[in-house]
Amino acid sequence: MKAVILNKNGTLENGTAEKPLPKDHEVLIRIKASGFNPIDYQMLENELERKLISSPILGRELSGIVVEKGAGVTRFNIGDEVFCGSGSMGSNGTYAEYICVPEAIVAFKPVNISFEQAASIPSVGLTSLQIFNRLKLNPENTILITGAAGGVGSFLVKLLLAHNIRQIIATVGSEENRQSLINIGLKNHQIINYKEENLLQNILKANNDQPFEYGIDLVGNSMSEATAEVLKINGTYVDVTALVTKTAHEMLFNKGALMMNISNYTYSMIKKYDYYQDSLITIKNMIESGIIAPPQYRIIGNLSLKTVLQAHSILKNNQTGGHKLIMKH
Repeated sequence: MKAVILNKNGTLENGTAEKPLPKDHEVLIRIKASGFNPIDYQMLENELERKLISSPILGRELSGIVVEKGAGVTRFNIGDEVFCGSGSMGSNGTYAEYICVPEAIVAFKPVNISFEQAASIPSVGLTSLQIFNRLKLNPENTILITGAAGGVGSFLVKLLLAHNIRQIIATVGSEENRQSLINIGLKNHQIINYKEENLLQNILKANNDQPFEYGIDLVGNSMSEATAEVLKINGTYVDVTALVTKTAHEMLFNKGALMMNISNYTYSMIKKYDYYQDSLITIKNMIESGIIAPPQYRIIGNLSLKTVLQAHSILKNNQTGGHKLIMKH
């Protein structure tokens, strides 16, 4: 099968690989579309993420059609339209024509959206839903979300608004990103451009000069420090990036803050596959019933090295404009 492969020199190239064969409880999916995530390029650059490489073919989420199945598969039939976050649980990554994955992590594609839209959901959807479920928020809570116009941020904002949780202040880095959040339901006064002067004052002013109960940090580094600064004593800091600085960590410790680490990878470590399927079914039902809309997406190109490198560059330079990047297969 055609694939984009990580070679022994640590660079990507166009190539071919053996089409995988499904094991007893696996399905073979012909990939119709796959999504790009920051971890895709971070795996090539950062030691922490590099440890997650389980195949020379990268890519972690997809939609497609079941074309073969193992003898023990009971939930799916050949021809079913499905989507999933494959993570490191598949035979290979999603920069390929085919993938085998455990049936237990797969869900039926929402019937009212395209393969491209479905491929934009798993990573951002699973992460956002985990944040939402673990925080158990109520409408009185005050929440700061950094990097809110990105894939996880915009999906999380939709989830929160759908559940009438509206005391949200969000940071963005451009007017284009501000508009993308306004389009999904935030008001202009709830959105702070982190590039403007007096960031901390602007964030607090937007929250009636009060510190926040919850800081959901989707950026890390200097924004982890800004989030820690505006968090109240015994507040909750939600880390989605593993990029908390030493300064921020000391600040959070001194404030007696609860640190909540968000990781979808952890469930694959203990083979708790129902987490993935149950979460995708929940999201599928919300999308089919119109409770939330799927992410905005942008097709970069077809399965090729050129498409992958372009997508990685857009992600690295924070130029997505609030759109999930998609590769057609």
